[in-house]
Amino acid sequence: MADITITPANVIAGSNASIASGTAGETITAGQAVYLSSTSKKWMLADSNSATAEARQAKGIALNGASLNQPVSVQTSGDIIIGGTLTAGTAYYLSETPGGIQPAADLAAGEFVCLLGLAKSTTVLALNIQFPGVSL
Repeated sequence: MADITITPANVIAGSNASIASGTAGETITAGQAVYLSSTSKKWMLADSNSATAEARQAKGIALNGASLNQPVSVQTSGDIIIGGTLTAGTAYYLSETPGGIQPAADLAAGEFVCLLGLAKSTTVLALNIQFPGVSL
């Protein structure tokens, strides 16, 4: 398998979503996993095998696209229509591709485990980020 393919225009926050807003620190596309940089205070693409420790822990999913220094909204928990095809009941994790989301079956050696959530259906991800701080 591979990272889920997301159609950015189809990414929609659920009615129970918790949403943060801020500024993009790089180009971000709706549906990508992001973290908030402690140094720049801007949202950046999360990456499970990044050399930067804080980048390995996603804090949410971007709800809109943004270029450097543009406003971005980030869903931090709750249901999200992810804009891609999921397998109901499957756990989805941060990928080694910056901003990517992958199913559990694709976790590989060298990646830090960051659970993004569980698929409630083929379109809805119950976003509940967990980061135990361990690598495979």
